[in-house]
Amino acid sequence: MQQTGNAADTSTTFRTGQGVTVARRFTQPGVHPFDAVEWEIRDAVIGDPAKPAFEQRGVEFPASWSQNSTNIVAQKYFRGRLGSAERESSVKQMIGRVACTIAGWGRELGYFATDEDSDAFEAELTHILLHQMAAFNSPVWFNVGFEESPQCSACFILSVEDTMESILAWNTKEGMIFRGGSGSGINLSKIRGSQEHLSKGGLASGPVSFMRGADAWAGTIKSGGKTRRAAKMIVLDVDHPDIVDFIWCKAREEEKAAALRDAGFDMRIDGDGFTSIQYQNANNSVRVTDDFMNAVERGDDWQLTARVDGKPIGDTIDARELMRQIAQAAWQCADPGVQYDSTINDWHTSPNSGRINASNPCFPADARVHTTLGLISFGELYARAQDGEDFRVYTHRATADDGGEGVLATQPLAVMRNGVKPIVRLRFANGQELRCTPNHRIWTTNRGYVHAGDLTADDLVLLNDSATPADDASWALPVKVEALAKSFSRGGTVTCQELPDAWSEGLGELTGHLIGD
Repeated sequence: MQQTGNAADTSTTFRTGQGVTVARRFTQPGVHPFDAVEWEIRDAVIGDPAKPAFEQRGVEFPASWSQNSTNIVAQKYFRGRLGSAERESSVKQMIGRVACTIAGWGRELGYFATDEDSDAFEAELTHILLHQMAAFNSPVWFNVGFEESPQCSACFILSVEDTMESILAWNTKEGMIFRGGSGSGINLSKIRGSQEHLSKGGLASGPVSFMRGADAWAGTIKSGGKTRRAAKMIVLDVDHPDIVDFIWCKAREEEKAAALRDAGFDMRIDGDGFTSIQYQNANNSVRVTDDFMNAVERGDDWQLTARVDGKPIGDTIDARELMRQIAQAAWQCADPGVQYDSTINDWHTSPNSGRINASNPCFPADARVHTTLGLISFGELYARAQDGEDFRVYTHRATADDGGEGVLATQPLAVMRNGVKPIVRLRFANGQELRCTPNHRIWTTNRGYVHAGDLTADDLVLLNDSATPADDASWALPVKVEALAKSFSRGGTVTCQELPDAWSEGLGELTGHLIGD
């Protein structure tokens, strides 16, 4: 049984094998929450009353709700075409739509122990929403009870590779996210800079150029006709070759907006003048590292790096000057913001799952990992994990914060498939090889964790130096010996060979010599 709540909470919700039971805390059986509050009819008007940006008259709201709440809810969250019969005109309809739908899902899927529990859940949720004790995110209000397959998550993280196919796929995915009323974030640092060459000649467009197209999509789609603007976050690493253009792209457009305003163009948010301004549908952030911040503190130069080969590109930039430009652009137009990459990853609650950098590091399915069940390929490991098999994976103690010798067997938090991605092949001085994605972290004795794609011939990679016994594995051979094996000599002698039914160290060594790779 799992129970939530605290000592002072008289409403305990817990789950047993028979379903969830819900005790009432705010409501009474037989009394609908809507009947316990005072209601009034109002007009929702936004903007100039003579020429309002939005208007819906005769809407029904609780008397305790402010006029500002009335305007926002009526414009953003009432569903149905304005002026049509299906258009919602009361908070009763909006809250009822959401609470009834969610409770209905629970009834259909057998979540509740009794009908009384499902009624209590719906009533309690209605009371909480009605009294503004809590509120759902916008996609829930947009979609639940209105769309057949409602999109309820507010935020999505996307990734993009340095290929045209991936860039176009990013725009498609983002458009579908906006269509459902949600927002997205993406780090464009993998896209090569505008001074880097293409494989067939010429120069790349650069991420800032592609941002222009994505911004136009966002401005056109908005949030899927869900009455609000699309929400976007664009991130670029501080060592990207186009970082200066990224810093200033919105500020320069703001200067255009001021010039258009002075020339008499309509610069309201949906006016013709404003909609011609680019980069207005996203919040931009520069992702800075401790190395950069230390360079700012010391007054050092900062080197930008190419995306294709990771080598220095262009002239160095004074780190303090680059930081000043970030601050000046942010003062001018409130963008870009700053994300502290090193701190984010230092505070990572699950660091063994890899860096937080909007992509998932992984090994190919045929790569093998040391477990307490023996050496098992990731593909087989994934399949067995899906079947519910329990196992532990060996990790070297040297990778821990306090260091150490030998290996430790621990339970993996998750075994995941991460899709199809490019891989690199690492060849070591002792002849061993390893294949993995370029951003997989490899432990080195000289630099700690290093991305596989960033390793050099000077790095010393720590290989396993300890036994990894298959303590939890079965030693039985994966074949069934039905009868004694017989061998025949030319002289007619018959020899019966008693084959083993379990592995031994000698048998394993012999088998390895015969068929090992």
